[in-house]
Amino acid sequence: MALTMLDPTTALIVVDLQNGLLGSPFIHPIDDIVARACGLIAAFRRHRLPIVLVNVDGVAPGRTERPRHIGQLPDGWTTLLPELGRQGDDIVVTKQTWGAFASTDLEQQLRTRGVTHVVICGVATGTGVESTARQAYEAGFNVTLAIDAMTDARPNAHDYSIAHVFPRLGETGSTQAVIDLLERTHAHELA
Repeated sequence: MALTMLDPTTALIVVDLQNGLLGSPFIHPIDDIVARACGLIAAFRRHRLPIVLVNVDGVAPGRTERPRHIGQLPDGWTTLLPELGRQGDDIVVTKQTWGAFASTDLEQQLRTRGVTHVVICGVATGTGVESTARQAYEAGFNVTLAIDAMTDARPNAHDYSIAHVFPRLGETGSTQAVIDLLERTHAHELA
């Protein structure tokens, strides 16, 4: 589906592009995902729009059927990838859940900045990205998902999220489509 619009105050949320997840067996080359996320970051910076960099440093405490003992994380595991070019005014959220809104102050930080719309990318499609998109949608934000700037280690989870979940939470499109729409939405600023 074609993207229809971005609100004037749209934030970019980059989920879990951090050192500790680089070695995961993702179904798409992680370098391509990082490059596309960086393209989005550059476009949002050009228009002085909020950028949220999310990392994960644990798991939620509830019981599950699958063991989730991650133990002591190695040094640097939560460090955001340097390619993202973290800047002092970026919103940085460290989470211990799949979604970036649960148990963090992300919603409040976005509302304080007048954000009404979020664009989401990162890893993993079926967990961190999907949970963040669900939570954003449930909090009343308009949601756009840059589907070629995300990946997962599980092909079925990635494909299911893109085909069946994301269209119910917002609009989906390529990184370039998001950038093009962002440029059209904010063209008057650069004139």
